[in-house]
Amino acid sequence: MSLISFGLVLVGAIIGAGSGYALHKVVSSKRLGDAKELSTRIIEEARKEAQAQKKEIILQGQDEIYKQKREIEREFKDRENETKTRDRKIQELSERVERKREQANQKEQELLSLDKDLTRKERKLEEKTALLDSKLDEQELKLQEVSGLTIEEAKERLFTEVEARTKHEAAKMIRQIEMEAKETANRKSQHIIATAIQRYAGDYVGEQTVTAVTLPSEDMKGRIIGREGRNIRAIEAATGVDLIIDDTPETVILSAYSPLRRQIAKMALERLISDGRIHPARIEDVVRKVEQELEVQLREVGEQATFDAGVHGIHPELIKFLGQLKYRTSFSQNVLQHSLEVSSLCGMMAAELGLDVKKAKRAGLLHDLGKAVDHEVEGPHALIGADLAKKYGEAKDIVHAIAAHHEDTPPTTALAVLVQAADSLSGARPGARKELLENYVKRLEELEGIATAFDGVAKAYAIQAGREIRVMVNSDNVDDDSTYLLCKEIADKIENNLTYPGQIRVTVIRERRAVGFAK
Repeated sequence: MSLISFGLVLVGAIIGAGSGYALHKVVSSKRLGDAKELSTRIIEEARKEAQAQKKEIILQGQDEIYKQKREIEREFKDRENETKTRDRKIQELSERVERKREQANQKEQELLSLDKDLTRKERKLEEKTALLDSKLDEQELKLQEVSGLTIEEAKERLFTEVEARTKHEAAKMIRQIEMEAKETANRKSQHIIATAIQRYAGDYVGEQTVTAVTLPSEDMKGRIIGREGRNIRAIEAATGVDLIIDDTPETVILSAYSPLRRQIAKMALERLISDGRIHPARIEDVVRKVEQELEVQLREVGEQATFDAGVHGIHPELIKFLGQLKYRTSFSQNVLQHSLEVSSLCGMMAAELGLDVKKAKRAGLLHDLGKAVDHEVEGPHALIGADLAKKYGEAKDIVHAIAAHHEDTPPTTALAVLVQAADSLSGARPGARKELLENYVKRLEELEGIATAFDGVAKAYAIQAGREIRVMVNSDNVDDDSTYLLCKEIADKIENNLTYPGQIRVTVIRERRAVGFAK
């Protein structure tokens, strides 16, 4: 390339670079101006918005200050009103205290005046007392001279007369109290008991320690005995019952203390007789089946008893024990029938007294539960029955009523006393129970002996099968008032020293007889 061409190229490049720079500068200047204008406008708008927000915040602050001011003013007024009310009450209390202080000052003046009067009267009383003492001393000396008795002797005689008079007054008071009590409590209690007895009618079955089984023929006795007595020994061993085969025609006697065992032996023997096959293996098999059947029957009997008494929710084991009571007796009275009667009596008396009838019936039905197992467990049947009831989930008041119905545990509830009363009613009903003649006679002799041991008693007679004792007193030694004291003392001694069903009436009779002869 030539130098001229190079120069032309160089000049063109320089001119192009200069024009490009100039154009770039113009464009940059224009953009810079636009940016400044935009920033100025943004700043102006931000300033205007800030001014608007400032004004709004100021207005909100002023409004809040106004509200707080109003609230403070209202609170101030409320406090001002409370202060005025409090000041008014304080003023009223001050006036009231001032009035009471004036009244106290007035009473103090009155008390001072009364104290002066009392002091003057005490001084006069002391003077009169001194004068009276001197007069009494003079009178005592004169009395000793006239009567010939010392002071101690006169006191002793006076105390003796006062003691005798006090006894008579006490006897009169006792008689009056008894009459008043009989007019209320005795009438009400007799009405309740009589109503309960009249509403209940029970059947009684006399049971003893033997059971008779009728045979179809006399030949059956030999088959029961068996070869060399093996059959009778097998029956006695399997049932625990003694078989008595004597000259009684077509009859075998089963003897055992337990009615339950006698029932098992009776059922087994009747089944063997009807079947005709009597040998040791067959006997054991029949006795085992009879025991199983009887257990089912006992449960059914117990369930029927609960149904008859209207008592529900009893544990199955307790129901079984109730069924066993069907084969237990007490003084020849069936215990299950006795329990049903006590349950009924408890319910009727509880209704009269406003107590829980269902709970009373339940306690009455279960009260003799221990008699089902008392031949197997040591202790009184009442406590045994309470333990059984507690074991199988009975309530505490039911357990206590069972334990306390014979005073083995002191009764602390009305329910326990109610069961005691119903139990006594059922057992003391005429004809309900039997006792041995020897024990009966012995009890009557002891009853008469207790009465005749008291001073002033001439004769005593036990009547009405030992349910009443009539005491004849010597009219010279016992007056009318003392008969009431004597009657109470005899009754207390009988109650403490004798055991008897029901109650014993004590009647003390005092009479004066005049005997003359016409000739």
